[in-house]
Amino acid sequence: MQVERIKGVLDEGGSLDRILLTSKRYPCSGGAQHLSKSFDGCAVHAHPDGQAALETGDFFTTWANRFDSDMPPVFTQIVEDGDVFALGNGQVESVALPGHSSDGMGYWIPEQKMMIVGTLIPRADRPTRWDLPSGCLPDLISSLQRILTFKPKSLIPLQGPAIKGLKHVREVVEQHIEFFEQCLENDGQVPRSVPRPAQTALWYTPHPPWPLEENESL
Repeated sequence: MQVERIKGVLDEGGSLDRILLTSKRYPCSGGAQHLSKSFDGCAVHAHPDGQAALETGDFFTTWANRFDSDMPPVFTQIVEDGDVFALGNGQVESVALPGHSSDGMGYWIPEQKMMIVGTLIPRADRPTRWDLPSGCLPDLISSLQRILTFKPKSLIPLQGPAIKGLKHVREVVEQHIEFFEQCLENDGQVPRSVPRPAQTALWYTPHPPWPLEENESL
């Protein structure tokens, strides 16, 4: 399905140059091998901290085991903080955003003031988890603070609609920072009101729920 969606937005006869992964986690990387093969074996890029897990098909650190799935091994090329790639008539800059996992990456598109943040922000109203392999709570806070320095006008989270508007983006990111700072002060524990995450969830679900301005379309 994703292959057909991508083909639908490419110019006739167009192809993919590369795939930039935001994380080794299965929901972000499990289809990378299939996508690469579907587009003439285009390069797949990952942070060095995630390469070994991806290339060996490690179903534990990728979290594939929680989805009752094998992890398709995929050969990757390195992407590191500050790497720049061509994107149409503009460019996309790689931004290291560890916290959910040590290999977390974001991608900044300066012409659109847009940042793709992956697992760092699963959704506007869902703070990410740091209790998975290679997660780190202080890094989460630092990475979110770094996002604000770019003054983005839109964020693309792991799932759901884009978070848009300079003021709204700041409000959402600051709410996530505040949540994690409270957890840090609480010896790394989430509030008791937050239910235990589902087996496959990469996020926490606050209680009471956080407001969600973004509208999801089916």
